[in-house]
Amino acid sequence: MVFMNDTPKQRQTAFINWFRDSSPYIHAHRHCTFVISVPGEAVLAKNFAGHVHDFALLSSLGIRLVLVHGIRPQIDQRLTELKQTPRFHQNLRITDDTALHCVTEAAGKVRVELEALLSMGLSNSPMSGAKIRVASGNFITAKPIGIINGIDYHHTGTVRRIDSSAIHQQLDQNYVVLISPVGFSPSGEIFNLSAEQLATEVAIALQAEKLILMTERSCRSPDQQQLIPQMTTQEATELMAQHPELPASITHPLKAAIKGCQSGVERGHLVDSSLNGALLLELFSRDGIGTLISCAPFEELRKARLNDIGGILELITPLEQQGKLITRSREHLEMAIDDYVIIERDGLIIACTALHKHDKCGELACLAVHKDYRNAARGNRLLEQICRNARAQGINKIFVLSTQTMHWFIEHNFTETSIESLPQPLKKLYNRERNSRVLCKNIC
Repeated sequence: MVFMNDTPKQRQTAFINWFRDSSPYIHAHRHCTFVISVPGEAVLAKNFAGHVHDFALLSSLGIRLVLVHGIRPQIDQRLTELKQTPRFHQNLRITDDTALHCVTEAAGKVRVELEALLSMGLSNSPMSGAKIRVASGNFITAKPIGIINGIDYHHTGTVRRIDSSAIHQQLDQNYVVLISPVGFSPSGEIFNLSAEQLATEVAIALQAEKLILMTERSCRSPDQQQLIPQMTTQEATELMAQHPELPASITHPLKAAIKGCQSGVERGHLVDSSLNGALLLELFSRDGIGTLISCAPFEELRKARLNDIGGILELITPLEQQGKLITRSREHLEMAIDDYVIIERDGLIIACTALHKHDKCGELACLAVHKDYRNAARGNRLLEQICRNARAQGINKIFVLSTQTMHWFIEHNFTETSIESLPQPLKKLYNRERNSRVLCKNIC
């Protein structure tokens, strides 16, 4: 974070750190397909031009971008001007002939406005030199919803088919694909579609890596009102079941993200459109600013593998330089990798430890947590896993050698003991120059 009262050197350091931290995501996102649902409310907001600049930036970074825009408030505004009352049932618009006329008006107007914004190239602006090419067309075949429980939805429709090959052709030519929430029947009828549902179906048809749903508010826990940074699809389903009072502005995007992930989309994101730079913060920072939905957990504790060694070394090297850990070579890690467990967060190893067995005793070693992820009980999780592993291996006592973190281990039921109590292999390896304290814990 850069503050105005920071010195030039502090601002430079902050920028360098941010840019370096974002580079793994720049590489990971290149050539991926992202489908972004942009609600009509976001289009009307004062900060929308900033989001358009960010769309252009995503495209310039090699992301294959599909934008599906909404038009609900624009339709309502036009109906009000015509002295007509907007009609809905179960959050779906009843699209009579007058409403359909407003739908086609709004869709055309918003599409042209978006194309104009994406075509900006003013010097000294974020769009300078962008040269974004935009493609739109009749990619969506639709069918009528019909009459449900006696309610005739008239020209409100649902997706029948998506011409995914045509969309891929445009993406392959580096076009940003812009899709309005209208579909056409083989007989030439026009249908009004839900933008969120349409974006979800497009993401599924394209097997997109991400479905990003821009929302009117952040997804927060109903009890504590804290941002929910990530959920599995099961957790998101349970949240809605336990809290039926959640607003539709959150439940509908959640349902869309769940459906997308369960149908092959790798990840769904709910991003508050009122936040400046929300897309960039969500996609290019380690913790994001929205809510990530995935079928598998975003953060996972698991056994280490050989291809994790580079990440483990990156994690522990600063602690070795500070004298908190003894130096471990790559060769040592390769030989002892089966002893290690790690916590992985979105491809980054943020914590690790190891259990080395010596007869009926074990040595807890190399307990490390990334500086940005401390004070969140991850050390506790690692210790609990080590204790489970110890029981499974018939280990009845765990030793640890520590120079700077003795109190943490004592708080977790380790007791200080003497060097003489160490098992013989550990006693031979004990480095008297480090003068480490010896602590032990009995495993029940």
